[in-house]
Amino acid sequence: MFNILLDLIKIIKKRRKKKSENSYTQFLFKKGKIYALKKFKEEALELIFALKKNNKKNIIHESADLIYHFLVMLEIKRIKISDILKELKKRKNISGLDEKKNRKKYVR
Repeated sequence: MFNILLDLIKIIKKRRKKKSENSYTQFLFKKGKIYALKKFKEEALELIFALKKNNKKNIIHESADLIYHFLVMLEIKRIKISDILKELKKRKNISGLDEKKNRKKYVR
């Protein structure tokens, strides 16, 4: 199943380079980072609403949308999924409470 995620990442990378009138991914790259961030936020809110309503079908649908937009944002920022997986691996044997307490505060 992880191959689906890797395939999607490859498609997103290709669409960044290949011009296509018929590609939503290409549309997001053309619109730019701020627009893509707004879409990511919109998808996150839609997932929150689906979770509140406890509608499994909508939760699955909105989760897929959020993952897609997350991967587009990573590509816009040129961050590899492997770097995120390495970060998660580092946290594997650390309590989430300890990790959060010891984390440097990020500037918003």
